Amino acid sequence: MIETTADLEAACQQLALSNYITIDTEFLRETTFWPELCLIQMASPDLAVIVDPMAKGIDLAPFFALMANPEVIKVFHAARQDIEIIFHLGNLIPHPIFDTQVAAMVCGFGDSVSYDQLVNRVTGTQIDKSSRFTDWSRRPLTEKQLDYALADVTHLRDIYKYLAAELEREGRSLWLTEEMAILEARDTYDLHPDDAWQRLKMRVKKPIELAALKTVAAWREREARARNVPRGRILKDDAIYEIAQQQPKDAEALARLRTIPKGWERSTAGTAVVEAVNEALAIPKADLPKLPRQSHAPEGAAAAGEMLKVLLKLIAEKQGVAAKIIANSEDLDKIAAEGEKADVAALKGWRRELFGETALKLINGDVALRFVDKKIEAVEISAEITSASA
Repeated sequence: MIETTADLEAACQQLALSNYITIDTEFLRETTFWPELCLIQMASPDLAVIVDPMAKGIDLAPFFALMANPEVIKVFHAARQDIEIIFHLGNLIPHPIFDTQVAAMVCGFGDSVSYDQLVNRVTGTQIDKSSRFTDWSRRPLTEKQLDYALADVTHLRDIYKYLAAELEREGRSLWLTEEMAILEARDTYDLHPDDAWQRLKMRVKKPIELAALKTVAAWREREARARNVPRGRILKDDAIYEIAQQQPKDAEALARLRTIPKGWERSTAGTAVVEAVNEALAIPKADLPKLPRQSHAPEGAAAAGEMLKVLLKLIAEKQGVAAKIIANSEDLDKIAAEGEKADVAALKGWRRELFGETALKLINGDVALRFVDKKIEAVEISAEITSASA
């Protein structure tokens, strides 16, 4: 295991000679806000290494330089959490990247296929999962644990080559490029505390309640980051909902809420929450945030949504693409209710070409679904009329 900056720099220089490297990380975050990086695994076609980021005195600068190298494709499986760690520690997002979980969905391996499933289907290898629940922060790690960790990047080389070839063969490489642009966007990982309320369910019905929800959620986000503890350790979501609805102006009112532990209202945190609520209450009525508009689906939208689900499944199976990556249920409901005006990914880019255009034709009555020879198929009505007339 690499434990010094000099060895890490030498390894990164060698890895940078390849046009791609596979990467994985092991981390803990059960008791912290920020993930605690415990292990870094990397592999090129002819080298595989494990780095101990917890080693005394090690500087990860060579690793971050490699992540920023535009000449080397960084291959991950389910990249988001790995990239979040790199972004937090190195203030950069790896570029360019290739996420094999997303690529597998584009290549017809189903929704959110796991790494071990993908390894088995592509290489025929069965991964030993007995070390899956290792506490990666403990030292020393056993040879079995290190072998398990290294397998997360060595098999990934074969998966990457297979999926890259499949994407090229199917002419879908640009589809993946669009998806990777989202994973490479700083906004994906750099959520401002003032936007923390967006993580919460909308259980408020009045503008003043939304204002309180925003100020308290922002306070909790800043506090959790500063103390490096999970958000729920600072204040539970249910407590934020009740505070937003009741708007306690002082400690006595805060103490009456059932979601607040006894005595908590007299703590520094309790005082801060009351201040956050009063900050919301001080907002002029004209400046209060507007509640997200609840769209009322037109008559027939529910039935149209069900038809779109059938169409999505039909097209996904025919094209060999996971339905989940094309559209979700919320997207389908918006298309059914709003048509062309729906602001959803399914009506943009490759998804529109693959599914969106036909979906719009279906709800506009230009495409029909029919059952023929024990199969459902989509047919253009104009084409059917022309054929019948002839």
